[in-house]
Amino acid sequence: MGKSTLFNAITNAGAESANYPFCTIEPNVGVVAVPDKRLDWLNELYHAEKYTPAVIEFVDIAGLVKGASKGEGLGNKFLGHIREVDAIVHVVRCFENSNIVHVDGSVDPLRDVETINMELVLSDLEQVERRLDRLRKLAKNDKSLVAELELMEKVYVVLSEGKSARSLTYTEDEQKLMASMGLLSDKAVIYAANIGEDEVDGSYEENPHYRALAAYAAEEGAEVVPICAGIEAEIAELDEEEKAMFIADLGITESGLDKLIKASYSLLGLISFLTAGVTEVRAWTIRRGTKAPQAAGKIHTDFERGFIRAEVVAFDDLQACGTVNAAKEKGLYRSEGKDYVMKDGDVVLFRFNV
Repeated sequence: MGKSTLFNAITNAGAESANYPFCTIEPNVGVVAVPDKRLDWLNELYHAEKYTPAVIEFVDIAGLVKGASKGEGLGNKFLGHIREVDAIVHVVRCFENSNIVHVDGSVDPLRDVETINMELVLSDLEQVERRLDRLRKLAKNDKSLVAELELMEKVYVVLSEGKSARSLTYTEDEQKLMASMGLLSDKAVIYAANIGEDEVDGSYEENPHYRALAAYAAEEGAEVVPICAGIEAEIAELDEEEKAMFIADLGITESGLDKLIKASYSLLGLISFLTAGVTEVRAWTIRRGTKAPQAAGKIHTDFERGFIRAEVVAFDDLQACGTVNAAKEKGLYRSEGKDYVMKDGDVVLFRFNV
């Protein structure tokens, strides 16, 4: 509850929101900058003509009701929308307010979470059953399919018990097979606990609804981000200076949205490397574990094709030294080859020849 209000605050995309359930019919998409104080510092250093942060895309999808996997409520269409995303931010109501209608008539975050999770599990169960039927026939004559068959049988057992596919641990090969399935209950999840406006000072930790959700998430190994959709909507209307003052008055160091955006970025296994100069300071998004040539390819395919080396300094070292030249003098600016694995916050200049 509060999903579209929160989405509006994140993106200022103007998605319709109202105090009744299911006002979202078609999914709204908003692209939002990932907050990064490192990029702000580089911008101050270079006084760059252009400032380009990393971005993350949020999709506002209609809420689901019990029976959605069988077409109830807004049904399968919206399960299909969820199938397209990389991870799920599940907005869960954790506050009491008689003026705001709850679809089930009462506030119970665990019931709400389990309703959604069960619909995802049931949808997956149907998909896995179809895959198993096909694999059992084909694997008789094609032994290369035996591993996939065994994996699907393992997943089927877990789903049949009402558990999410993500509750299993997978080998690297199994992860690749699971990715090709696109199962809904295998997607990573963040629970956004929508708390009351009087709880942003930290008192939400005493809220029994929040505590129940946090305990549930801990068992799943999922993260909970406390956030007040109403206050975030107010913050979204302010300019940067007013926003900073408002956040300080609330007694917090950053907005709930900033926390949510960072948590989403981290959940997807994403990191940023930085490029900087008078023309532009920019954060580039890559998967954790990406090597230097592939990171260079994010800027331009020619950079990857003709990769010679990466000239790298860790952001923290650069900030401590104050300038690139000072970092070079201290031996902190180094040359890396094609096997170098990029680290979050690397400030880099790629050398290439095409």
